[in-house]
Amino acid sequence: MIQADRIGDYLQRLTPLARSSLLTELERLEVCGAEMPGAALILEKLRAEFRKGGQTGNRVPSPSRYFFAPLEPLLVEGAPEHANSGRMQRGSLSAIWEWISRDLLPTMTRDYVNSMNPLIAADNQKEAQKVAATFQTKVVKYLESTLGSPDGVEQTRIKLATYTASRAAYGDLTSIMSVLRTRDALAKFNDALPATIKEFDDVQLSSVMELLEAFRKAHAQELPFALALVARRLRTGWQLIRLATRTAPSKSAADIATSPYAVAVSMVLDRLDDQRPALRVALKKNQVFVAKDILTGVYDAEYALQVRIDLLDQSEWGKRLHQLMESIAVMVEAEVSRFPDTIGHVLGSRRLRSHKSLAGRLTYLAWKGRDAMSGGAAYCKKLVGQAEKARG
Repeated sequence: MIQADRIGDYLQRLTPLARSSLLTELERLEVCGAEMPGAALILEKLRAEFRKGGQTGNRVPSPSRYFFAPLEPLLVEGAPEHANSGRMQRGSLSAIWEWISRDLLPTMTRDYVNSMNPLIAADNQKEAQKVAATFQTKVVKYLESTLGSPDGVEQTRIKLATYTASRAAYGDLTSIMSVLRTRDALAKFNDALPATIKEFDDVQLSSVMELLEAFRKAHAQELPFALALVARRLRTGWQLIRLATRTAPSKSAADIATSPYAVAVSMVLDRLDDQRPALRVALKKNQVFVAKDILTGVYDAEYALQVRIDLLDQSEWGKRLHQLMESIAVMVEAEVSRFPDTIGHVLGSRRLRSHKSLAGRLTYLAWKGRDAMSGGAAYCKKLVGQAEKARG
C-alpha cells in the first residue's frame, strides 16, 4: 500500500503529457517483451487515467491530435524497432510533440495551443483544421532547416532520446516531415482508392497503378506512404508485392529490385516483422488460437514471397525473410516444447505451413507463366478448380 501511494504521488508530480508519454513508453517496452519489475502497478494507474472507456492508442492532448491528424492512416501500433517504410509508430508521437513544444518551437507551439483550445471547446472543426494546417506548414519549414545539417540531426537525436528510448523516433520524425509536406496530395490519393480491395486482380491492379503513377511522378520520395495507403485496403497484405513484380523486367529478385515499386517487397517484410511481437504477446498470454491465426498469415506471406520472386534466397530480401522465419520458429518451438511429445499442439501442425497440395503447385506454375497466358489470373483459378475436383 505504501509503495502504491509513493507511485501515485510520483505520477501526480508529472504533467499529464509526461504521464501519457510514460504510459506509451512502458507499453512499447511491454510489447517488446522487456522485463520491467514494478511496472505493472504504474501501468495499472496510467491506464486507468488514459484508457477510460476501453480507448487504446496514444491519447495526446487535442491540439496535438489535430496536428498529427494527417498521419492517422499511416500509424502503426506496437513497437517495431526495424525499418518500417511508409508508416510511423503511434508511440513516437508523444515524444516528438514534447520535442516540438519544448525544443524546436516552444513559443509557436504555445500560441498554437492557445489558439486551438477555444476552437476545440466550441467544436469549430473547420477553423481548427485550418489553424492546425498553418502550424503544420511552419513546423515542416523549421524541420527542413533543423535537419538540413549533420549537427542539427545529431542534436535532434540527442534531444529525442531524452523523451523516449525508442530507436525509431528519429526516423518517425523524418517521416512525419514528409507526410505533412505532402498531406494534401496524400489525402487526394487516399480518397481516390477503393474502400477495400478483396481481390488484387489485374483489373484492380491496373486501376491502382494508374493512381500510383500519377502520385509518383509528382512525389517520388513519398511513394512508400502512398503504398502504405494501398496496403490498408488489401484483404491479403502480401499482395502488395504485385506492384513490384508487375513493373519489373522479369521475376528475378535482381530485376524486381530495379522496379520503382521495389520498396513494396520490403514493406511486406516489415509487416511480417511486425507479427513477431504480436506472436510473442499471444504466446505469453496463452492465446493459442490467436497465435495460430498470426502464424497462418505469416506462412502465407512467406510462401507468396518464395513463389513470386525468383532467386529470392540470393537477395537481401531473402536473407531477411530467412532471419524472420528463424526467429519465429524459435518462438513456436519454445511453445510446442512445453508439451509432451505424446500430446499434439496446434502450432506444431504441419498443415499450418503446408503449401504442397496439387492445387498449390498448379497455382505456382500458373502464376509463373501468367504473362504468357491469356486470362492470367482467371486461367490460374481454373487450374486450381480442376485440381480441387480431381482430389474429390
